[in-house]
Amino acid sequence: MSDVDIEDTINRIKNHKSVQGIVIVNIEGAITRTTYLNEKKDEGDTIAKSIPILAQKARSLVRDLDPTNDLAFLRIKSRQNEILIAPDKDLLLIVIQGPKKQGEDDQ
Repeated sequence: MSDVDIEDTINRIKNHKSVQGIVIVNIEGAITRTTYLNEKKDEGDTIAKSIPILAQKARSLVRDLDPTNDLAFLRIKSRQNEILIAPDKDLLLIVIQGPKKQGEDDQ
């Protein structure tokens, strides 16, 4: 995926009303792109440190159940928000999404 493709994807995703932030990490767990800047930097760093570990455990579980299978997407929903994780060969896209208001459709 080129830098232009990554920027287009980030801009498209962050235009959704409920998106609170985006973090993209490489396979070493280093942040390559983030929308968590300034006063929210610590939150972005915590996400970048914790979520890849969880995604790797989920990927291992999927492969343990079926060695020919692989993790395609992981969605975690809590009372306050959702964490959407899309693994790629070299990157991990993490989107934090707030609650949808009643009657709001996916856009």
